[in-house]
Amino acid sequence: MNSSVDEMARLLADYNNSDSLIYGIGNVGRQDDGLGWAFIDWLESESICPKAELMRHYQLHLEDADMISYKKQVLFVDASKVPELETFQLENIKPKMDFSFTSHAISVESILATCQTCFDYMPKVQFLTIKGYEWNLQLGLTTKAKQNLKSATDYFEQYINSGVTNE
Repeated sequence: MNSSVDEMARLLADYNNSDSLIYGIGNVGRQDDGLGWAFIDWLESESICPKAELMRHYQLHLEDADMISYKKQVLFVDASKVPELETFQLENIKPKMDFSFTSHAISVESILATCQTCFDYMPKVQFLTIKGYEWNLQLGLTTKAKQNLKSATDYFEQYINSGVTNE
């Protein structure tokens, strides 16, 4: 877990409005790649952020720059293969044109930079990454990935249950 998570977890309640988008990236047919969608499933099942727009896609698209230009804040959620990541990490994203414009590699930073360049607008963007382990063609998260998802959702739930809401 990242040390900035303590401060930023408070912001999940701030996403409960129509000016917010929570965007799960992944593929449930490739094991832990489905973590982004699983987080969206959790939000829906617990009725957390019901006013926010919730979305699931297999990957980011260049057109997403246009979509986020209509939002005040966006939370992207995806699985991570980064070995140093213990369970999950939440970070603020800054625009960075990294020329990753391929069908499977465009980055959140590039989407934000494209939004800024093309629409002269930059929403607040955060990126929640949850550690995954297996990416084979198979339905279902691995046991370890489920534990990491639970760590992330427990953390947010702890804050939500402490009485802070944005309703």
